[in-house]
Amino acid sequence: MSFNIDRQTLDELNLLGRFRQGSVYHLFCQVKTRGGEKLLDEMFRTPLDNETDINHRSSVFRFFQQAKLVFPFDVQQVGLMREYLDTGSGKSALAILVNMIVKKSLSSLTRDERYKKNVQGLQATIVTLKRCNVLLEALQPIPGPFSERVDAIRKILSDKHIEKLRNTDIYTALPVKMLAYYDHLLKSRFPQEMNEVLTFIYELDVNIAVSDLARSKGFSYANALPQGKNLLRAANLAHPCIDKAIGNDINMNEDSNVVFLTGANMAGKSTLMKSIGIGLYLAHMGFPVAAASMEFSVREGLYSSINVADNIGLGYSHFYAEVVRVKQAAEAAASGKRLLLMFDELFKGTNVKDAYDGTLAVTEAFAEYRDCLFIVSTHIIEVGEALKGTGNIHFTYMPTIMDGNHPKYTYKLEQGITEDRQGMMIIRNEGILELIAS
Repeated sequence: MSFNIDRQTLDELNLLGRFRQGSVYHLFCQVKTRGGEKLLDEMFRTPLDNETDINHRSSVFRFFQQAKLVFPFDVQQVGLMREYLDTGSGKSALAILVNMIVKKSLSSLTRDERYKKNVQGLQATIVTLKRCNVLLEALQPIPGPFSERVDAIRKILSDKHIEKLRNTDIYTALPVKMLAYYDHLLKSRFPQEMNEVLTFIYELDVNIAVSDLARSKGFSYANALPQGKNLLRAANLAHPCIDKAIGNDINMNEDSNVVFLTGANMAGKSTLMKSIGIGLYLAHMGFPVAAASMEFSVREGLYSSINVADNIGLGYSHFYAEVVRVKQAAEAAASGKRLLLMFDELFKGTNVKDAYDGTLAVTEAFAEYRDCLFIVSTHIIEVGEALKGTGNIHFTYMPTIMDGNHPKYTYKLEQGITEDRQGMMIIRNEGILELIAS
């Protein structure tokens, strides 16, 4: 099993993209190394699909958050170590020695920089291994979910050959023979072990960066439950990328697996749905979420229809694009997978009568799938009245408070169906009718 999410949902929730303004990835990308960035990207693209792995990763982040560690490595030195090890020779010790002698000779006679880079790479490797060993000594006495990784790397660094390398004084000129020996040791005898050390450093980078963000933002860690529970609960869940975002409580289960959300335009329905989708996605990664608390049964995928656009290339109108999207969601739900599916303003690309009939029919049909969780929003409040006989639909709304003739929004979820109708009032407040008449 794997967690399924399509490109449209990724884009609508703005999950990926380091340089994409306001993306969730951009928020979490506080890592220092290129390897850490690559690992973070991999985590974002492959959410976990079982509660054991999810809860373990969350416990690791929580461990680092409590430990308040500072990344102890020099980023430039880690980069030099990576470059040095990537130039693996795969040659015999004698061949490496001859090659090293040639490089040193060329460095004296010409401007050949290969020998100098080799020396710098080895020095960077020694420094990095020393710092890694110091950190391991500090972490080893502390029991926790990261202990197994600490023990594995400590075993590598405690090898007598690696230990001798760690204790080498980098400020003393090393003879060519010793340089060749260590080159062969690291690149031919211990290449996998050195790669494992670097992977460990990248893991430290991600763990420290993510846990630091969680601490500074006041995020928490969700508790993952088996699929069969079919629930999603969160207290004060908010959008992680919005400063001072207002949080809301969410409670969905198999007896109340459809949330029917109403409210005026600009009341916050779309943002709420994005907050829920982002929160669930981060929770499946084992990452901290913007909530006071959260627990969820593991889903097999996430599907949204929030910002559906027309498709000129395929000749799709906005309405037809919506229909295609709903069809895709119906096929996903009918596949038997346990999903979270979210629909914002169903069929807003057609007339009110068709939108009413379509929203009513689709919501009733989706309510039959008790293994999935659904959120359907609309400003056609009459649909809600027609759905009141369906027992597993939970009615909520985002309210509007009138300040004279000006609407204000609390962004706090309330129970029931809204009575708010401020469309014409906003039109009048903007003076559109007077402008046309003039």
